[in-house]
Amino acid sequence: MELKDKIVVVTGAASGIGRALCLRFAKAGSRAVVVSDINVEGMKETVAMIGDDTTAIGIPCNVGKEQEVSKLVDETLMQFKHIDLFCSNAGIYTIGDENVLTADWQSIWDINVMAHVFAARAVLPGMLARGEGYLLNTSSAAGLLSAIGSAPYSVTKHAAIGFAEWLSITYGKRGIRVSALCPQAVRTPMAAGSEEGGVAGIDGMLEPEQLAESVVETLTEERFLVLPHPEVLTYIRRKADDYDRWLGGMQRLHERFADS
Repeated sequence: MELKDKIVVVTGAASGIGRALCLRFAKAGSRAVVVSDINVEGMKETVAMIGDDTTAIGIPCNVGKEQEVSKLVDETLMQFKHIDLFCSNAGIYTIGDENVLTADWQSIWDINVMAHVFAARAVLPGMLARGEGYLLNTSSAAGLLSAIGSAPYSVTKHAAIGFAEWLSITYGKRGIRVSALCPQAVRTPMAAGSEEGGVAGIDGMLEPEQLAESVVETLTEERFLVLPHPEVLTYIRRKADDYDRWLGGMQRLHERFADS
């Protein structure tokens, strides 16, 4: 996909990865960037940072609520008639094991998984009617590997990958392209307090702007996996080659960072 003259929607765009994507898409010549977030002040700041050559508007949205995602898409279509690229980027992190409160499990499930489902339900009819469209779903390397210290994050990011795969398999021959963004540590508010020496930053902590460059490169090539940390591909191959050995290595990693 070439981003020039495209209509793009980005959720979770008040800061971090979402903001960097908005600014990079504008730099690439997108005709319009719809900036969405539950953080209205941050959303407005992102809109203000986008240059005059790209139309930028802010539409607040809690992506964990289907009616709000539908409203986001409807308002975008009212102004721009179609959506070329929908970036379902908003996400949250919940630390803990299986004993995390059920309400917190449900909250992270709604935001990290169902938000992608809600977005697909809202945008796919128009994209399929046009015979083209692109979905970029932010997951994590945790969705391909695992997450030390967070069962809810690992489980929901695996589910996000599964849904993105299903979308690509089901609609790929009908003009719908799908990519899954799977970084390791990125310097965002979600990563605040993480140490470079901790498990999150074991392969280095990227700046959001570096990640955005990787996204644009992958979208241009229309590849499924967006891997800003190239090491992740090696880890996936090791996992597939010998699952038990990989699990043993992850157990040792867990022991190493259990108290960090």
